[in-house]
Amino acid sequence: MAGERSGRAPLAVIAAGGTGGHMFPAQALAEALLARGWRVALSTDDRGMRYAGNFPAAVTRQVAGSATPARGGAAEKLMVPLRIAGGVLKSAARMLIDRPRVVVGFGGYPAIPALAAAWLLRVPRLIHEQNGVLGRVNEVFARRVQAVACGAWPTQLPAGVEALHVGNPVRDAVHERAGAPYIPPGDYPMSVVVIGGSQGARILSDIVPPALGLLPDGLRTHLRVAHQARPEDLERVAEAYDAAGIRAEVAPFFDDIARRFSEAQLVIARSGASTVADLAVIGRPSILVPLAAALRDEQTANARALVAAQAAVLIPERFFNPEALAEQVEAILSNPEAAELMAAGALSIGIPDAADRLADLITDISIHRLAQART
Repeated sequence: MAGERSGRAPLAVIAAGGTGGHMFPAQALAEALLARGWRVALSTDDRGMRYAGNFPAAVTRQVAGSATPARGGAAEKLMVPLRIAGGVLKSAARMLIDRPRVVVGFGGYPAIPALAAAWLLRVPRLIHEQNGVLGRVNEVFARRVQAVACGAWPTQLPAGVEALHVGNPVRDAVHERAGAPYIPPGDYPMSVVVIGGSQGARILSDIVPPALGLLPDGLRTHLRVAHQARPEDLERVAEAYDAAGIRAEVAPFFDDIARRFSEAQLVIARSGASTVADLAVIGRPSILVPLAAALRDEQTANARALVAAQAAVLIPERFFNPEALAEQVEAILSNPEAAELMAAGALSIGIPDAADRLADLITDISIHRLAQART
């Protein structure tokens, strides 16, 4: 290849969708590959570019033309195939010039152009599925790649598809706090982190503040809450905590979530793949509320390992109300021994070297060419 003849470092194209669930593990892989001397390019859409600022500066950003049929009106939906086709052609043209060694897809519609172009050009390729159920895009490409790597385990796979469990890559900021000592709850300020994924979660804003307000005075007055909420919910959530006499920081996004997790006595969250991975690597007790609207119920699948390790309490949305949540919070924060066991249980299933495991697989596929491209 041209890049190899000129002695340049090998190039990996990372293709990922426009949510934090796709972009955070993609960022972690980029960090691992750069540390090994690779060049890295990120292929995503305009939504994904909102997270690109957290990627290392050495990563080249490439906007891929893509679209999803889940948004927009009838006219926009009709344009989806054309936009994706245009993105594929643009990605293929770029690959003919850049000559990547490998293309890695993390799911989401914005990953289609780079993966499809790699398939057309027979560039080695693999996908990583973060959730316990393959997403739509990864399901389409599962039989058109050299390897399928999984973050959650077991992962529900299409018939005839085999996969390797590597874990979900976590960003350097999380990795640096792997196994951070846990301070059990007690008669002192206690940190509770509330996070509904990168987009926030309205149900957490509706339920968590009144639930914490139901806690006994001796427990409630020690709480220090960091709550990630949607912009339109910020004011009412802050007012609800203030009315309950609870000190709270309410923001639309926390860019230091690894630090906040490491300092927390309890995390209340959706069970997105990245959140579950961060909790396991750092080792923190949690109460998880899977997204009921998920078509494949992947967030329930994501939470299974933490629940089985007795590290998390799972509350389905239909049972998620202030009284039920308050009962579980009180049970954890009033029992330091049980909380410590939960933290240890989370740590027992963490895979802090998931990014390196995935990088090893990439090296195996791209350099040694052990597998032939599938048609």
